[in-house]
Amino acid sequence: MARYTNFFMTGAPQEDVHQGLVTALKACGLDLVYQDPVYIVAKEKPGQVSFTQLTTVELLLNPPTIEMGGAKIDLVVKNEELPLRQQNHCREVFTQVNQAISEANEQAPVS
Repeated sequence: MARYTNFFMTGAPQEDVHQGLVTALKACGLDLVYQDPVYIVAKEKPGQVSFTQLTTVELLLNPPTIEMGGAKIDLVVKNEELPLRQQNHCREVFTQVNQAISEANEQAPVS
């Protein structure tokens, strides 16, 4: 199973962060499966790759704390594909989602 993780720090209000993440995932062509104020799950649409390569993206929004100086966003991109090559489909989706979230994070207003 391929699995890639990352985290982001943001000082923007949680509502703005949540909306920015949803927009970023939709911009990547992912379908939202589940969302609440602190957790978002999106999946890739079937048809472009085999079922083992279909990726699932999970985002966990941790509330801001004084120690961290803002909210933390945990990102997990995974699929059932064995990562036999360094450049695999899961890695490509991970890179695309990472870039979209980074851009959304840069555009979010800081509170």
